[in-house]
Amino acid sequence: MAAQDGQKGTLFIANKRGNTLSKVDLVTGEEVMRLDSCTNPHELATSPDQRWVALACYGGTTVDIFSTGDLTKLKSIDLGDNARPHGIVWHRGGTIYVTAEGRQSIFSIEEPLVGEARLTEYSTGKRGSHMVAVAPDESAAWTTDLGSRTVTRIDMSGGAEPFSVAVGEEPEGIALAPDGQTLWVSARGSNQAFAVDPDTMAIRETLDTGRFPLRLAIRPQGDVAITSDLVDGSLTVIDLASAEVIRTITVSGPDEAEQRFQVTILWSDDGELIYIAETASDTIAEVDYSSGAVLRRLAVGKGGDGLAIVD
Repeated sequence: MAAQDGQKGTLFIANKRGNTLSKVDLVTGEEVMRLDSCTNPHELATSPDQRWVALACYGGTTVDIFSTGDLTKLKSIDLGDNARPHGIVWHRGGTIYVTAEGRQSIFSIEEPLVGEARLTEYSTGKRGSHMVAVAPDESAAWTTDLGSRTVTRIDMSGGAEPFSVAVGEEPEGIALAPDGQTLWVSARGSNQAFAVDPDTMAIRETLDTGRFPLRLAIRPQGDVAITSDLVDGSLTVIDLASAEVIRTITVSGPDEAEQRFQVTILWSDDGELIYIAETASDTIAEVDYSSGAVLRRLAVGKGGDGLAIVD
């Protein structure tokens, strides 16, 4: 299916089974470049100026940085033994934040593009610190800790010890509302999403979602969040102002969910499109948010998972 009128942009995909990085032209829907990357690459993040994309090498110890133009690798930043980097955020201030699951920590990578990047490690003390969210002012970060079944708040100034709370069963998806006032978490083991106070870590609201909400992503406009419900092959849409589920979007449906195995979800910058990595079928589903229609399925490398987009 062809692109919508006026559509633009480029999508980047970390193919975790193929150990490659793909680049897809969203105007044509064609994969225009694929190159070997690292072992078991997972999450991706783009630089504030959109000139670079950072790749978390989950099967190793590095964060690798590539040009969004021709995928030339600029550098590999080594986080140390057994790092297993996974969740990654490239903050608008220029610092990269990444979980180091094997070290039970997160790292800040200051000035990642210039010379030797400055690394600071912050312990979570929890098993499987998997995904990460960062405050707009970089004063705090939060991780979902799959192995410990907790969410951890880290004071980035070092003035307070990290503290963790249980949030449902197997919390994994995490995102901070654009105003920084609410932390949203999806717990795949209990089929729920939670609104959490980002400072006290108290749970404000609990909502039922579809089955196995692996990821959670907030629309750039800040009005809704979606969860990626792997077992149902659908997305649960949550109104953030009312903290209510307002609709469900079918992507593959439960009959095809196992053959598709949807994982990572990503909004377009204008909030009109959603991209869903379908890891088992080596495709990315492109969904129109307004209608809920699946517009296209984009063919990528083996095991497409982490996603990033530039205009």
